[in-house]
Amino acid sequence: MKVFKFGGASVNSVERIQNLAGIVKSHQDQPLVIIISAMGKTTNSLEKVAESFYAGNRNEALQLFDVVKQHHLNMSKYLLVKQFNECLLQLTDFFTEVEWLLHDKPVREYDYYYDQVVCIGELLSTAIISHYLNESGISNEWLDVRDLLRTDNTFRDAAVDWDYTSERVKHTVSRPGIYLTQGFIGCTADNESTTLGREGSDFTAAIFANILNAESLTIWKDVEAVMSADPKRFPDAQPLQELNFTEVIEMAYYGAQVIHPKTIKPLQNKGIPLHVKCFLNPELPGTLIHKKNSKGLPPIIVVKENQALLHLNSQDFSFVGEEPMSWLYALLHKIKTRPNLIQTGAINVQLCMDYRAEKIEQLAAAAAALFDVQVEKDLTLLTIRHYNTETFEQLTRGKEIVLTQRTVDTVQVLIRQ
Repeated sequence: MKVFKFGGASVNSVERIQNLAGIVKSHQDQPLVIIISAMGKTTNSLEKVAESFYAGNRNEALQLFDVVKQHHLNMSKYLLVKQFNECLLQLTDFFTEVEWLLHDKPVREYDYYYDQVVCIGELLSTAIISHYLNESGISNEWLDVRDLLRTDNTFRDAAVDWDYTSERVKHTVSRPGIYLTQGFIGCTADNESTTLGREGSDFTAAIFANILNAESLTIWKDVEAVMSADPKRFPDAQPLQELNFTEVIEMAYYGAQVIHPKTIKPLQNKGIPLHVKCFLNPELPGTLIHKKNSKGLPPIIVVKENQALLHLNSQDFSFVGEEPMSWLYALLHKIKTRPNLIQTGAINVQLCMDYRAEKIEQLAAAAAALFDVQVEKDLTLLTIRHYNTETFEQLTRGKEIVLTQRTVDTVQVLIRQ
């Protein structure tokens, strides 16, 4: 059994869906579970639907949703002939699921409605693609992942009930064949749709791979491999042919747009290798991520812009000791945010964070109970893994450095723009 995951960019046009079919066809002689995201930009469009509905603009929400409907109907018309009517019936059920909700008035929290609306994107894309594969001679079984993946009711960031989910997945995916289902979404015991938070589709794929003891998981992207830096910013960025699980988690922690740590954990627990491959050119080797040591890695560069630095100074010149720091960590946990970098002195603490105005203002206001607080904005955080002197000097030359942290493997520099 292998697990494939295709993201939104790989299914955002007729040509790319046809390309997906070609990739699946070349592997159809073995059992496959295929996890697919919503078509590119669909999630953004559905978020606007949910926002309009929650703001009380019912007609606007319905109009915005109609645009999503028409896009998926047009895609199915371009792709399907024999199976169009059957697909239309399935799509209509999903359309009705949202429209029924939009004709009501919101009486619950926004995150609940977000999940009920946004989850439809994955259901629509997989329905169309499943019918297209069947029509193309690639027999597959479409599954509603909400019947399999049980979660709690933490909407927009639901936690998985592993015991129930394992039992349902093993029972349902019990025969050899090709199964096609959705990423990112799940369902509560009360039959309410949920979403799994950031990188939820990759996480779904890892859950299936773990439960089914898959031979491997392949995530198909629009890049040739995991790169040593963002190639749009650094033209000399190199593809990384091999990485270990720890390295990927470190890269993600520092802000690299690679694989989220929550996706790595189910794979690492069972030693299941992860391939990152290019759907535009499947012949490229891509990146293999495994539990073995990775040697000879080049400098890996991560740049995070729009950073804020909070300067927290003791109000009475008392030491910033265990009690103030414990209080500060509890505050960060309560606000549900984390710093990208912390530097402590005798009577001060500096926190570098993504600049999200609401979170920063909330943190600064609460921290003022113990500290004099200053906030500096418009900073850039540069992280270099496996750095050398030449790379460090090249990337920091002429820059105004506010703060530096360095370990044997990693250097981080906060730069004033």
